[in-house]
Amino acid sequence: HIGDRVRAIYLVKEGWVHLIRHQNDGTVLILQKSGPGSVVAEASVYSETYHCDAVASGPAQLRSFAKADILLRLHDDRDFADAWAKHLAHELQKARLHAEILSIKTVARRLDAWIVSHDGDTPRKGDWKMVANEIGISPEALYREMAKRQRQSGNRSSTSPRTE
Repeated sequence: HIGDRVRAIYLVKEGWVHLIRHQNDGTVLILQKSGPGSVVAEASVYSETYHCDAVASGPAQLRSFAKADILLRLHDDRDFADAWAKHLAHELQKARLHAEILSIKTVARRLDAWIVSHDGDTPRKGDWKMVANEIGISPEALYREMAKRQRQSGNRSSTSPRTE
């Protein structure tokens, strides 16, 4: 939880865990999605307290590692430190893409960018609210955009990116 002292770092074994931040207007912003094999809030290794809440999006199984053990291994094991640096660089690239999507002004273009960043894959029917949270818009705004696209295409299942 936000504000808790960092004592452990978590690896997702099964399921999905989202790092979230609650906005002043009551909306939720997903800052990180961690699935199987992912580290949750890896930057916390270098923090005294957590800066976000971690919430499982369904059943999940995690493994914890003591923060002190991670720091010791980073200091003593060059291969581990190199793998950690590569992992952090990859996460930084993902965070920059996420920030770029959030900086886009219109719902339509945010949705387009999200779809392109996911290689054109669209989420399952029940996961659209999570997409809205991830791209920093209300679910209602996302549903209005999807309805608009459906009307324009005449196809009830169309959510592909616009070409304008």
